[in-house]
Amino acid sequence: MELAVADVTNKRLKPSVEDNGTTQTDSEVAKTVEEETAVATLASEQVELEIANILEKINRFTNLVSELLESGKSMLKELSNEFEERIIVIHKEQMEKWQEEIKELRLLDTSNEEADGLLLNAKYLLQNVRGES
Repeated sequence: MELAVADVTNKRLKPSVEDNGTTQTDSEVAKTVEEETAVATLASEQVELEIANILEKINRFTNLVSELLESGKSMLKELSNEFEERIIVIHKEQMEKWQEEIKELRLLDTSNEEADGLLLNAKYLLQNVRGES
């Protein structure tokens, strides 16, 4: 058994349709169709306005996200540059500190070598004095 589906958008109203004992004329039917079309058009325009509003919200949100991404990238780049500069300064300071330590160790070594030389001379002189006596 097949179900017949009526296509109400393609059917035309009969010029005189009896409904509850009254007869509609062509002008009344045309007026009714115009009113229904106006309501459908108005609803369609409202839907289109709502869709346009939603699309505008999407565009604004997309722009906001893009701006936030750019701002975030910029902030991260600045932070990265500052971090790099600070690490370089720390490295330089540590290298200077170690260079100073090396310099002090060399001075200490030179002083120790001179003291060792003096002690060896004193030892030699003492051995010579003992050997002579």
